[in-house]
This record gives sequence, C-alpha cells and structure tokens, in this order.
Amino acid sequence: MEYHQPVLLNESINGLDIKPEGIYVDATYGGGGHSKEILKRLKKGKLIGFDQDEDTTSNVLEDNRFIFVNHNFRFLKNFLKYYKISSIDGLIADLGVSSHHFDTPKRGFSFRFNGNLDMRMNTNADFTAQDMVNSYSFEELTLILREYGELDNAKIVARKIVDARKEKPLVEIRDLLDAITDCLPRKNENQYLAKIFQALRIEVNSEIKYLKEMLLQATELLKSQGRLVIISYHSLEDRTVKNFIRSGQFEGEVETDVFGNINRPLDPVNRRVIVPDENEIIINSRARSAKLRIAVKR
Repeated sequence: MEYHQPVLLNESINGLDIKPEGIYVDATYGGGGHSKEILKRLKKGKLIGFDQDEDTTSNVLEDNRFIFVNHNFRFLKNFLKYYKISSIDGLIADLGVSSHHFDTPKRGFSFRFNGNLDMRMNTNADFTAQDMVNSYSFEELTLILREYGELDNAKIVARKIVDARKEKPLVEIRDLLDAITDCLPRKNENQYLAKIFQALRIEVNSEIKYLKEMLLQATELLKSQGRLVIISYHSLEDRTVKNFIRSGQFEGEVETDVFGNINRPLDPVNRRVIVPDENEIIINSRARSAKLRIAVKR
C-alpha cells in the first residue's frame, strides 16, 4: 500500500546524524519511508518505530534491527523501558496527517469525499469528530475553531454547527458542510474548510497535547549530542516545536542564568527553518507547508 511520500527525506535523515551503532526512534512510522532510510545507515544499531494507526501494520519492515510499536508516541518512555532501552541517539517525527489518511474517504479526514465524521488516527479510539460536533457546547466549539483552526469567525461557524444539530445529528461530512456552507468565503473556500477540518482533527486526536508529551520524553531520553528532528505542517505544531527548541518552554519564554546563558536542554542545529524546494513541491504538493527543525541535546 502506498501510504505516504516522505517529505524532506534527505534533509531530515541527514539531520539525525546517524551513528551505525546507534539507537533511533521513528515516532511516526506511517509507510516506513524514513525508517527505511535510517536502516540503510545502521549496522548493529536499533530502530523503534511508533504509529497508532492500525493501517500502518501492513507496511511494517521485516528487519531484526527494527521494532514496531502500534501505539501513539506519547507512550515513548513506557515502551522503550519495556524493551530495556534507557537512552537514544536520535528521534524523528513527521507530524500531522498522512496522504493515506487524506485519500481514504472512510477515515473522514478530507472534505473532498463524503463519509462518516471520524478523523481518528487511532481507529480503536472511542471519540470521533461526529461525537465532538454533536456534543460540544457553543463555547467549546468556538475555542477549538479559534485556537486550532485560527478562524476569525469561529463564533459564526460554531453557531452554525450548533443550530444545524438541533434539526438532526451531524453524522456525515456532507452534514457538516451543509451546516457551515453559508459562512465560507467564496474566494478561498477550500483553504477555509481545511482550517475547520484541521481544528476538529487536532481536538479529536489531542495532537498538540501529545506532541508536547512526546517532546518532553524525547528530550529526556536523548543522549548528549543526540538529535531531535521534527517535520511539521501547520503553525500550531511548528510554533510548539520552535518554542521548545529555542527555550525549553512551550510558551517560548527564555530563561537565562546569571551569566545570560539560556537554560534549555536543546540547541537548534538549523538557525533558520528548513522548507522544501520548488522541485519537491512540484513532485509532492503536500510538501508545500512542511517545516523541518533539528536540535541537538546539550
């Protein structure tokens, strides 16, 4: 199955600065694109791949240097402890939604298709987008649309959803689209819908919360001079990663010692964010919004 075309593949793998005997984590295994490249550079090293989506199990690599964990990367420390791994040389995470998610109608991630309002990355999870739009209060929906979708008219969209569900439950994607169609700007309707679906998806999967948990655990596990490599696709993810690398804080507040040195566990390797070149964007249009940040453990 063609699951996902890796973005910034060479740049991210080079950013890991792989040691042939090292221990590495691919926190978002997906179709295994990054894992394959890491294994090419390992000799007696070890690679642990995480992915909560059961669909990824059809792509699991058969290699005695590789361990696959079918769980969310928020359980990073727990599973490494289970496998008696106390420290790692590097971790890579390619965040967000894969091409497979977007292109599979029944998963409910894209407004291009009709299907159930699902949006679960872990299909065994109980909570879906359908549950959210039919149960969250007007205030809760407004907050999510504003914070995770960065919508200027979040209140209007939330009100449309609340009013529509009074008539009938919003079950399918078309139900949601029918509810909010009157408040979509005609000039950039698709871009606006993408923001709405992004907001719902982030909430369903607790993406920002779990990203923060993973970053803290990864930093604790990294050896001195170990590498953290993160590819993000929207401003909320990138801001979270940028702030954490820069200051060790998710809010971005820099703390210094008496000598003016920044108190942080990581140092940025790339002073400027790395983005795909035009050739990669032509080949893979979904690379357009990708941002790569690399850090090294002090």
